[in-house]
Amino acid sequence: MKRILSFIAVFALLFTSCTGPQGPPGFDGFDGINGSNGQDGGLIVASAFEIEVDFNADNNYEFTESYGFEVLPSDVTLVYIEWENDDGEPIWRLLSQTEYFDNGVLVYNYDFTQQDVRFFLDGTIDFNTLDATFTQNQVFRVVVVPADNIDGLDTSNFDLMMDTNAIKSFVIR
Repeated sequence: MKRILSFIAVFALLFTSCTGPQGPPGFDGFDGINGSNGQDGGLIVASAFEIEVDFNADNNYEFTESYGFEVLPSDVTLVYIEWENDDGEPIWRLLSQTEYFDNGVLVYNYDFTQQDVRFFLDGTIDFNTLDATFTQNQVFRVVVVPADNIDGLDTSNFDLMMDTNAIKSFVIR
């Protein structure tokens, strides 16, 4: 039994102490932002803004806002709605959000391009019958996240998105 244990110990020692030839070199890194020929790229930071929107028949229950900053084709836009307020602390929900009524369904939704983001109401309900609390003074927070930063994040958690991407927001009213 002692021989087997000695053999295993010597084998384990030899196995862990052996080294082989160095492997091939890895691939070169990216050239940085805008093809800066090997220079380090800039700090990638997400941008955000807050906007208050009134939905009505005159604007066809939609509103489009330009970003006011550069958005790259690979960036991802997320929109949160201030769903409720807890003692002055806003509670945010990722769009799309749905409200159910006896006479239909209301959906707050959005779409985006590289130039702007569009907020709109969707659903089966007659929007003209909605109370003003569902159409007026709706506050949205738009977060444009570089695609490199989005992989594996819980985008439904607004506070996590803001903290992870060092986002500072501003308000458009």
